[in-house]
Amino acid sequence: MFSGIVEEAAKVVAVKTDGGNIHITLKCSFADELKIDQSISHNGVCLTVVALPGDGTYTVTAIHETLERSNLADLKPGSLVNLERSMILNGRLDGHIVQGHVDCTAVCTGVEEADGSRYFAFSYNVPPQMAARGYVTVEKGSVTVNGVSLTVCDSETGSFRVAIIPYTFEHTNFCQIEKGTRVNLEFDIIGKYLARLTEASRNA
Repeated sequence: MFSGIVEEAAKVVAVKTDGGNIHITLKCSFADELKIDQSISHNGVCLTVVALPGDGTYTVTAIHETLERSNLADLKPGSLVNLERSMILNGRLDGHIVQGHVDCTAVCTGVEEADGSRYFAFSYNVPPQMAARGYVTVEKGSVTVNGVSLTVCDSETGSFRVAIIPYTFEHTNFCQIEKGTRVNLEFDIIGKYLARLTEASRNA
């Protein structure tokens, strides 16, 4: 489980295709603190550490299904990836409850300067039956974009905006997001549970 508070935007140093999977090697400041089998959020996708060569890098593997549901297939050497290690249960929940299970991708439709900050607009497409089960955004609710816990504004059917302060822009891969960039979305798990319980009560 994660909170959506990114620790570091790490650089991809290698991407290797292996059948339907890819092995992604990244360089980050806390690589020497990691352990094999440890779970880390990569752009909001929970992946397992599979190799630690001891040179400040580590490797994770993304399977075909993960590549189909996320933007990890877009990564190449030089790409920045938002990283977050799993929560410590006695720590503060500074963002919101994030599972690291990406629901779908969205496309950036525009970036607007806002007196020092920026508004990023995104559009996404989910089937109506999935939307009815909570795979939507709500005004002032929470959403995870590339692993970053954010507050929704201007929520519409299939689109929303988020405000990005300078610190977040500089310390995450939002600095590489522009119109047309594909990002990962995870909708609020509490909203999904409430929608499913409401659906179940109607059908009872």
